[in-house]
Amino acid sequence: MKKISAPKIALKVPKVDFQALASDFKTLDPKDPGLWPIAPKVVILTGLFVGLLAAEAWFGWRAQYEELEQKQKQEQSLKDDWLGKKKQAVNLDAHRKQLAEIDQKFGALLKQLPNKTEMESLLIDINQAGLGRGLQFEIFRPGGESRRDFYAELPVSLKLTGNYHDLGAFAGDIARLSRIVTLNEISLVPGKDNVMTMDTVAKTFRYLDEQELAAVKKAQQGAKK
Repeated sequence: MKKISAPKIALKVPKVDFQALASDFKTLDPKDPGLWPIAPKVVILTGLFVGLLAAEAWFGWRAQYEELEQKQKQEQSLKDDWLGKKKQAVNLDAHRKQLAEIDQKFGALLKQLPNKTEMESLLIDINQAGLGRGLQFEIFRPGGESRRDFYAELPVSLKLTGNYHDLGAFAGDIARLSRIVTLNEISLVPGKDNVMTMDTVAKTFRYLDEQELAAVKKAQQGAKK
């Protein structure tokens, strides 16, 4: 049997006469667009349509693009926030353990601060530290307390005389006291027979009781208002 092949159909692409098209554009009457040829009408309408789309994209869609970009940034920020909180949740037990250790260390430091009733004995310890080294007190004058968040600071003006070695040993004894005492504004003036005079301000601290803490908080709230 002979195979019957399908007939081949040749597609003819119409040729565009660019010279005639250019001539049509040159003869356009802007006052009477109804008489324009078809080709210029199609080209101009297509151009207007493309221009309207471009204007809409610039003036209308631009705000939407900016909003979309902001939303994408917000989404990334929320993801980062979520990841951070997830890491905190995973390490929650470690943070609690660390907080317990900090509380324990803070409690140990707090025990080095005397309470109101122990301040007198601490001042006696400072005095005894100087007398035990053979120093002479010319001035031993406690000042006024200044209260902080949870503790009070008491300055004590001191003026002592003695030799250099005994004054240095006194400073070491103060540093080794069970309570926190610091020597500030130290001034040494040499005298006769190897005797020196030391002026200093010893600062000691005590923690506030519950009533004093409540008074401090109340004063801070009043200052904020």
